[in-house]
This record gives sequence, C-alpha cells and structure tokens, in this order.
Amino acid sequence: MRRRGKRYRELYSKVDRERQYPPAEAVALVKDMQSAKFTETVECHIRTGLNVRHAEEQLRGTITLPHSAGRDVTVIVFAKGEKARDAEAAGADAVGEEDLAKRVQDGWTDFDVAIATPDLMPVVGRLGRILGPQGKMPNPKVGTVTDDVARAVTEAKAGRTEYRTDRSAIVHLTIGKTDLEARQLLENYAALIDEIIRARPAAAKGRYLRTITLATTTGPGVRVDPTRTRDIVEELPGGDGASADGAPEAAPEEPVPEEPPADTATVDEPDEAPADS
Repeated sequence: MRRRGKRYRELYSKVDRERQYPPAEAVALVKDMQSAKFTETVECHIRTGLNVRHAEEQLRGTITLPHSAGRDVTVIVFAKGEKARDAEAAGADAVGEEDLAKRVQDGWTDFDVAIATPDLMPVVGRLGRILGPQGKMPNPKVGTVTDDVARAVTEAKAGRTEYRTDRSAIVHLTIGKTDLEARQLLENYAALIDEIIRARPAAAKGRYLRTITLATTTGPGVRVDPTRTRDIVEELPGGDGASADGAPEAAPEEPVPEEPPADTATVDEPDEAPADS
C-alpha cells in the first residue's frame, strides 16, 4: 500500500469518510485544507450512472463558470484571411494554417484550446492522433469549429471549459483555486451541477448522479451529497432564506398558548343548562 505523508494524514483526519457533506460545508472544508506552498486547484469529480458504451448516453459539452478558474487559457486558431485577423484581434495566442499544423505535428501542444474554421478542418484533421487523446481536437458540438472565431476565442479566454465523461462515466472538472472566496467556489460548483443536470442524455436511465467528490490538488477528497442540487448557493450566510433543496425555509413558529384542560371553564357559564320551557 502507498504510504501517505504526515501532512496528508492530518488533512485526511478532518474528513468524515462516512458522511456526504452539504455543498457549502464541503467547499468550506476543502478551502480549509489548502496547505501546499502554492495555490491549489479545486477539482470536482462527478460519477454518473450513464452507460458510456452507448453513443446515446455520451455526455459532452462546454461551460463558462461564473468566476474564473484561476488560470490563463492559451488558445490557438486555424484560420486564414479575415477570420485569422479576427482571431488575432480577439486575443488568440497563435493563428495559422499549414504552418501552425506543422508546428503541432512537430510536437508543440502547449496550449489549452484549439479552434478552427470549417474550411480548414481538412488540415486540422491530420492532427487527430495528436490532439484527440489530449481532448484538444476542434469539434463543432462544443463550438470550437466555427466561422465566428472572434466569439469562440473570447469565450475560451473567459474560461469556457469542455467537459465530458471518461470511460468510467466520470466527469472531472476544475472549478477554481483555493484563493477564491467560498461563495465564488460554491457558485462555480452550482453552475457545473446545473449544467450537468441540464445536459442529461434523454436515454439515461436510473440514478443519474451517483457520487460527487471535491478535492484540492494535494488533499483528500470530500464527498458531497448529490441530492443537494437546488439553490445550492443559498446555504452560505447572506442567502435569501431558501434552503438547499429549493424550498423556502419556514419562519420560526410563534409559541402557541396552551389550551386549558377540558374540565376547566374559560368563560363564565352557568353551572347547569336552562331547563326547556
């Protein structure tokens, strides 16, 4: 068995392994476990009940989190002419055609997102063996094959992230850094859960969200209650009074005066009922 270090064991002791934490409590606990010398990343791992061997149960899409995930995104664009100039103006880190494809073929993959115009897909298609396994291959389903390259670059730079299930039907995604405020991390988490639920394949059967785990780069995982998916951010102090399951919290009940015993009169009444006349 792998033996963990003292710091990890100390963090592990803070987590109740038998408990599924409410989202707000889980986020607070994860932030509290920041202990590395660098700012750690907060990761979310969602195990779904999908059967990914069936094409109709594949889960894939893109999401832009409300708050920056805390890293700079490097974007390259395969375009020419006016589209290339639009991409450069939008802030693309590298723009080109055959020259850019040759650079990637020679081993350069130090970028996060690749975008291409439809007319250059025959050129980009030759890079499938390189970009495909890394999840960087342009795809029209996630908006990275488009004629509106300026918009695609802007969204990618703003933090638009692609998500997809792996072979074990698990979605792995970064939701921020530990230096974000707890509310910001929680809002990113809520946005991710909302998107995963919205994108549920029509063919999915049974329980959809099996387990959800939050963890820092070097810390242990914290299990999150997968049933707490509605109005998650209202769990934090300063919310508008809605509970995590979406129902308004009940106002404190006012004390109800105790009723007198049944044989005690509450008003002056005659001892006997008047006789019938």
